[in-house]
Amino acid sequence: MAFAITPPAPPSLAIADSAIRFPIRRIFCVGRNYAAHIREMGNDERDPPFFFTKPADAIVDSGETVPYPPQTQDLHHEVELVVLIGTGGADIAPEAVMQHVWGAAVGVDLTRRDLQAEAKKMGRPWDMAKGFDASAPIGPARPLADIPSLTKGRIQVAVNGETRQDGDLAEMIWPVTDHVAYLSALVRLEPGDVIMTGTPAGVSALVPGDTVLGQIDGLPDLSFTVGPARSG
Repeated sequence: MAFAITPPAPPSLAIADSAIRFPIRRIFCVGRNYAAHIREMGNDERDPPFFFTKPADAIVDSGETVPYPPQTQDLHHEVELVVLIGTGGADIAPEAVMQHVWGAAVGVDLTRRDLQAEAKKMGRPWDMAKGFDASAPIGPARPLADIPSLTKGRIQVAVNGETRQDGDLAEMIWPVTDHVAYLSALVRLEPGDVIMTGTPAGVSALVPGDTVLGQIDGLPDLSFTVGPARSG
């Protein structure tokens, strides 16, 4: 029997003030890139950068509702600068990284913290803690030429109007030029690759009904609401 298969629309990200969308290829995430967050999680900030991934279709546009994911009782927000690759390359020198960056956006790395803790304890991958459906809300992207800085600027998240994370991009242990160069030595980066660059201290739990506002100086805001848990 033949089945008619309709392919889903390819993942993409809204671009501020444009009807065009940025096509998404892969999502890489930098782990433990702000010293205060590393310490609050009980780890050592002197380690080199490491990376995990999310599926490209985990992206959720600003203004949408994100369903509370199944199999967790401890969903956390992690606000992050998101870097968008426009020109591919491998073994990119740090001083050449910005020639490969198309632009940036505000993102939130949603994490099933209880599943992550269990995976850490058992030495298992973080996939189901980090890479679940709708785990990457990302705000509208802005081209690099229109962004004042990727090295300094306030980064914060508020839940129901209360600020929970409040830091500065200057607090990154590995700035964009360094961790993108490091990643490009591990894999060849291509146009459409997205890099979530780590989170400052203050991560905490979300519950259904919460409204989340992520902000970084010079970038469009990201907002979303946490919806009810899946019923079946």
